[in-house]
Amino acid sequence: PPPLQADSMSHVGNGSLTTHVLNTVTGLPAAGLVIRLDQLVEPGPQWKELAQRHTDMDGRCQPLLAAGQAKAGTYKLRFETAPYWQGLGHTSFYPYVEVVFTITDPAQKLHVPLLISPYSYTTYRGS
Repeated sequence: PPPLQADSMSHVGNGSLTTHVLNTVTGLPAAGLVIRLDQLVEPGPQWKELAQRHTDMDGRCQPLLAAGQAKAGTYKLRFETAPYWQGLGHTSFYPYVEVVFTITDPAQKLHVPLLISPYSYTTYRGS
């Protein structure tokens, strides 16, 4: 997608949004997993896609929101877990994982790690 443009009425901060996906079966990073970032269009319930990335060999990707792109609002990270597990010869109970969160301070850097197995997942606000 094209770079995000600041809305003249919105406060735009210097924060960024990153993630890190780890395969808890192997203890290794989850490489090649597709991640999409959407923002809730207020008052909802429509979502607008902002970015799509693939994790690298370290289970990381380029920031989903670069410095200066974050705005206060509700966001959703969607991790396409079924194709990842299928590529490893496994069936996943969860076809995807969606993590919905709110950015209240656009200047803060946010990190949202995801730990996955075919039958469970865990996420938390990282640093």
